[in-house]
Amino acid sequence: MLQFFRNMFKSKIGLAIVLGFIGLIGFAFALGDISGGSTFGGVAGGDRVAVVGGEKIGTADLLRGVNNGLDRMREEDPTLTMPRFIANKGLDQSLDALIDRFALRAFANEYGIRVGDNLVNSEIRLIPAFRGPDGNFSEDTYRQVLAQQRITDTQARDDLATRLLAQQLFVPAGLGASIPERMAYRYAQLFKERRKGSIALLPAVAFAPPTGAPDDTLMAYYDSHRSEFVRPERRIIRYATFDSSNLGDRIIPTEAEITARYKQDTAKYAARETRDITQLIVPTEAAAKSIRERIAAGSSFETVAREASLRVAKLTATTREALSTQASPAVANAYFSAAEGAISAPARGALGWHVARIDAIKSVSARSLDQARGEITETLREEKRARGLAELAIEVEDQLSDGATLTEVAKDLGLELQTTKPALANGQIYQTAGETVSQVLAPALKTAFQMDEEEPEIAPIAGGETYLIYDVGDITPAATAPFAEIKQAVEANWRQSQGLKAAQAAADRVLKRVRGGTSLAAALAAEKVPLPAVDSIDLTREQLAAQRERRIPPPLALMFSMAQGTAKKLEAAQKLGFFVVDLDAITMDELDRNDPLVTQARGQMAQLVGDEYGELLRTAIRTEMGVERNPAAIAAVRKQLIGGN
Repeated sequence: MLQFFRNMFKSKIGLAIVLGFIGLIGFAFALGDISGGSTFGGVAGGDRVAVVGGEKIGTADLLRGVNNGLDRMREEDPTLTMPRFIANKGLDQSLDALIDRFALRAFANEYGIRVGDNLVNSEIRLIPAFRGPDGNFSEDTYRQVLAQQRITDTQARDDLATRLLAQQLFVPAGLGASIPERMAYRYAQLFKERRKGSIALLPAVAFAPPTGAPDDTLMAYYDSHRSEFVRPERRIIRYATFDSSNLGDRIIPTEAEITARYKQDTAKYAARETRDITQLIVPTEAAAKSIRERIAAGSSFETVAREASLRVAKLTATTREALSTQASPAVANAYFSAAEGAISAPARGALGWHVARIDAIKSVSARSLDQARGEITETLREEKRARGLAELAIEVEDQLSDGATLTEVAKDLGLELQTTKPALANGQIYQTAGETVSQVLAPALKTAFQMDEEEPEIAPIAGGETYLIYDVGDITPAATAPFAEIKQAVEANWRQSQGLKAAQAAADRVLKRVRGGTSLAAALAAEKVPLPAVDSIDLTREQLAAQRERRIPPPLALMFSMAQGTAKKLEAAQKLGFFVVDLDAITMDELDRNDPLVTQARGQMAQLVGDEYGELLRTAIRTEMGVERNPAAIAAVRKQLIGGN
């Protein structure tokens, strides 16, 4: 409830560190701007953008950081370009994040603050993105997610360790921050502040000329406001899609292929043993031995796990080979050496020490070729489908590279070409409200608005299950519309501009009357123009805060920032006119000492204080470690990313 209050009165210094994992936990540090001195003594050469505590931040580090930041922002705004990202301080923020990260590590090394491998392992197991279908940590899923994000295991662990270091330093910095109760009461009391006054709107349309202007006047306005009449670039896009249904007989396995796969996977179809297992993974061998001893003394596996605040994981029908891959050969040997119902000996895996109860042992009979034929056929069909689709995409790409047209490729594959109406870069159809291009084209729009005409491209969509081929059939560049075609629009804009000027002059006259002691209603009536009625306002800050889910009207926000007995004007959005705001009185409603507002104010203000402690620590760490920037190298990276001078 105090969020509105915090937005209006919060300090300019925000929370120091926003933590997370690259791509997955979104690791980044909050962005302050502490530049180096006027000289750059310790940094020489053009391959480093900064030096932090003696450690160099290279241009490659900054390039990677900026590209990663752009990728994350594009998840929210797919049309975001690198120049716009950098214009919005993306490069500066990425560099600040790197500096904070390097400074934190240097500080931790200097003062012996460490994060052990076992702690990193335990944190990895808690990340939801790494859980398999059974809800438990999956080594395969972990590797797949890292591969998708183009992150190595070493990078992932390094970044997670940095996040844990930040937790050790910044969480205690703000812990226990508090403010006096009397201060909390004073701030909470502001919510009982009541403001009474009135707001009037003087719309531009009410003061606009009643008739149009001569052509020479409109032409002069058109010439001086050409940017108002620019028609955006639009393009006609032709496209078609293909998927595995276009592969025909390519995906049907032959008898020879089925037989060869059976021979290749002989071990899979041979008789084998599987086991159902309930397991725990703990950081140390001592912990694993302690668990095993307690179970041997009569405690149940689940009870021991619960008392140790651990979660058991169940594996069903697992094989020795699968365990060796997922955990380690030592774990597989320990699990497959124990009898049914027994507790395995502790064994070390990639993420810690494993101990398990063997719930069931099952023997699987061997299967003949005929018995396995259906499974093999389906497996080969899926493999050939995926491989065949990729090969078909490569064939199409080669055709396009060799000069084939989109029409020729579509005819060769038996595809039906679709053609859009003239479309804008955001996918909307030009001058057709509410109509957009097909959703199929969404991933290709950015590229489509960078292509030349009749230069077809191919792109995977739907996770690679479908491919899109497309080209641009017609390009109409952005340009100012001819006067003859938009004369009515020019006249409408001219009338609005004239009305806005007149409305501003009227607002000034109304203000003068109000400041001379006339009521706002009477001052408005003196204009002798039909105008909207005056709105009377009688609100507390608490009532205003309740409107924060809806957008608070600007004139109302202005009233709550004015001094008592004053009047001000405010231009309305989209040049629709002017508001006149008259504040008559400010009073304070009663606030009980036990009102919940006081408690909430104290808690939330304490959070702000804690945030400032964290910001002070972040600044102190930078100062302690020393930060030097290389403006020339930073400028070179900026130029490389956006081009130009």
